Amino acid sequence: MLEMAKSSIVLFFRGKLFSDPSKVYGQIAKGAAATAIILIALAKIGLPLAVAAGVAGLIGGALQPYLFKDLRYR
Repeated sequence: MLEMAKSSIVLFFRGKLFSDPSKVYGQIAKGAAATAIILIALAKIGLPLAVAAGVAGLIGGALQPYLFKDLRYR
């Protein structure tokens, strides 16, 4: 199991895990930007930073399956 995870990580950083690495990086950037925007919005409305970060992380993590649903592996 650990060897499989290590192999996937190595292939990801070499750009050989996905058939279109640029699309993957774009989707990662979209997810990070959405999470950052949610964090800033929640902090602006007055939530404590720790709570805002937790909620933003939860929502950003929930977005990942939607963002990655059309990605194809090699």
